[in-house]
Amino acid sequence: MREDPILGEVARRMARKVGCRHLAEVLSVQWNPRLRTTAGLANYRNRTITLNPRLVVVDPQEIQRTLFHELAHLVAQERSGRRRIDPHGDEWRKACRDLGIPGESRCHNLPFKRIRMTRKYFYRCRFCGQGLSRVRKLRRKSACIHCCRKYNEGKYDERFRFIEVLSSPHEAPLFP
Repeated sequence: MREDPILGEVARRMARKVGCRHLAEVLSVQWNPRLRTTAGLANYRNRTITLNPRLVVVDPQEIQRTLFHELAHLVAQERSGRRRIDPHGDEWRKACRDLGIPGESRCHNLPFKRIRMTRKYFYRCRFCGQGLSRVRKLRRKSACIHCCRKYNEGKYDERFRFIEVLSSPHEAPLFP
């Protein structure tokens, strides 16, 4: 990933303009050629905006729109503090208006080809049998969100942990 000092300065100037001085001090913008189907990403933890380099080819105006879209995520989170917010909720929409992109949609219609990846790992909830298929293997214990919400106030519970099955979740026996 390579940092873009010009777009970084634009983003910092806009952050200051909407009253997010602390965000402006630490904000950075970078290009990531590994992005395939998304135009950009905002990472609040790192205060970083990552852009897809193919935006340059699609439409140079899309660069600014995507930059401000992602900046709105960071501004909305900065304003709300530690409180958890909806990614494209009221706080984000207000930040979009403040940044000069009122009516911004949550998705852009860009000609980025979707890459279909083969799902090789299949899991089942040991409690309800709900299936889960993944491209990558689960690296940590994961549980069925439906069962956790229904029976344990949304918190992780070992009873609802996914177990790996050998074939697709539709063909696999409930308990291998």
